[in-house]
Amino acid sequence: MNLNEYREEKPRHLKRICWHVVNITFFRLLIGRKLRFVRNLLLRCFGASIPLESLIYSSCKIWAPWNLTVGKYSCVGPNTKLYNKDPIVIGDNTVVSQGAFLCTASHDISDPCHVLITAPIILKDRVWVAADAFISMGVTIGEGAVVGARACVFKDVEPWTVVGGNPAKVLKRRVLKNIERI
Repeated sequence: MNLNEYREEKPRHLKRICWHVVNITFFRLLIGRKLRFVRNLLLRCFGASIPLESLIYSSCKIWAPWNLTVGKYSCVGPNTKLYNKDPIVIGDNTVVSQGAFLCTASHDISDPCHVLITAPIILKDRVWVAADAFISMGVTIGEGAVVGARACVFKDVEPWTVVGGNPAKVLKRRVLKNIERI
């Protein structure tokens, strides 16, 4: 293996640099729930599709807002990382808890140059990704599913199931007590 031959295209490189500076400075200073509107407008300026009602914490690190779609009333918690070289789609009423890492990219381990590979991540409506969970590229989390704290998800999760562990395994079905509130 000879990694000195590794090359990776850098589309939108200047836009990426500008966003990085904004994300680690100005965006992080917009603390609190009341300033979520300003954060969401800033994300929209960089191409994100996000309603004003959603909440993205100021400590969230987003690699490429133009590859981010967030549904209504969703929340991306503190100290989360969205490494979205490919799109990340977050449905309505979905929560990504503190410290979670959603990663849409990796490297092809069968290629001697470890070329970059990417695939989108989709979180359907009413999903909860608990604290410090890892969601890998190409994964779809079905509607109403729960990914337990510190779980590592490498395969799709069926709707209305609870998964946990590393690698994540189905723990049980998710059954809501008061379904008339939904």
